Amino acid sequence: MTEPKTEQRRINFRKANRQMTRRRHDIPMGEVNFKNTDLLSKFTSETGKILPRRVTGVSAKLHRKLTRSIRCARAVNLMK
Repeated sequence: MTEPKTEQRRINFRKANRQMTRRRHDIPMGEVNFKNTDLLSKFTSETGKILPRRVTGVSAKLHRKLTRSIRCARAVNLMK
């Protein structure tokens, strides 16, 4: 395969083809609840943003459940 023509294309190509992080299997699905703010805070940044899947390494199904729980916890003012 030939190299991309410009520096920016080369950077974008490497970003798109990087490996996912190792999968996390230590989080049971039953523990994900909007009341469990200690667990949910592990999946948010210091500014309060929800971390993406490629950073946390969780499955898509678990990430959707985490996202819903974080938003619900924010709605009832348990998290910021």
